[in-house]
Amino acid sequence: MASPTRAGARYHGDQAVGPGMLDFAVNVRAAGPPSWLVDRLQGRLADLGRYPGSDDERRAVDAVAARHGRARDEVALLAGGAEGFALLPNLRPTLAALIAPSFTEPEAALASAGVPLSHVVLGPPYGLAGTDVPDEADLVVVGNPTNPTSVLHARSEILALRRPGRTVVVDEAFADAVPGEPESLAAAALPDVVVLRSLTKTWSLAGLRVGYALGAPDVLERLTAHRAHWPLGTLQLEAIAACSAPEAVAEAEAGARRLAALRSEMAAGLTAAGVSVVDGVAPFVLFSVPDAELMRKCLDANGIAVRRCDTFVGLDGHFLRAAVREDWPVLVEAIMEVLA
Repeated sequence: MASPTRAGARYHGDQAVGPGMLDFAVNVRAAGPPSWLVDRLQGRLADLGRYPGSDDERRAVDAVAARHGRARDEVALLAGGAEGFALLPNLRPTLAALIAPSFTEPEAALASAGVPLSHVVLGPPYGLAGTDVPDEADLVVVGNPTNPTSVLHARSEILALRRPGRTVVVDEAFADAVPGEPESLAAAALPDVVVLRSLTKTWSLAGLRVGYALGAPDVLERLTAHRAHWPLGTLQLEAIAACSAPEAVAEAEAGARRLAALRSEMAAGLTAAGVSVVDGVAPFVLFSVPDAELMRKCLDANGIAVRRCDTFVGLDGHFLRAAVREDWPVLVEAIMEVLA
């Protein structure tokens, strides 16, 4: 039986952010893309009077394929990683198993399409060891690192989810924020594994939405069936090509190393403030407090936005998520005042 769309499955962190607030609720890295990327996009504005050309798509596909060592037909360009979730019903699963807690967009998209769902809820510390996925599930969706827990799963643990007749979809929206991307499956050409990647967060392109899927050609063909003509615009194609170039990948790697150090400082500060922090690696921190709703409202009153987590299956009213920011001491000080 198909599952109804759960209340909260469409909730997004930007709903918590008001004008002028200090934003820890949204995981976009910065206020805007770097100047070199802005310049690159501005250089294409004069081309907006005509439809995107095949050369634009070819350059973007080639850049992604080269970045991950994949064949061209193993790449499907997307209007943000979330579009990949919206396309999952095209695979016609009979039962989708969603590893939770996790990003809720796959749940919303599949439920809206009438696909039966099963949530496989992980307990603390939210690792995959001992995960019991229903044998009849022919689609499994897992994040790596996972939003909102920030936990990074081992490649071997994800590959252990494979079964004959099953497709495993790995949400790697934040994989490029992990130095060296040690557990990524993006370069693994497997017939039953699809990797979804996003460029939106790292390159601050939330207003443009860019990403791609990597997988077997026949699976990608089914995934992208029935899309509208020109599914991506000229600026999206340009952004994908630019952000997949070797120099951009190197810049992202350097940023990931800086972010890892900043995350460690932030996690230590939150721990010192008396809250319990979930051990993770992503550019956000999941932590628990005695009353998350009260804490969130107090922070909101002080102009600080954090992400509520009761909308995630598997998390209760004790959890909040905060993006890693350089001004994390402001957040920690505000939390300490509430807990005092």
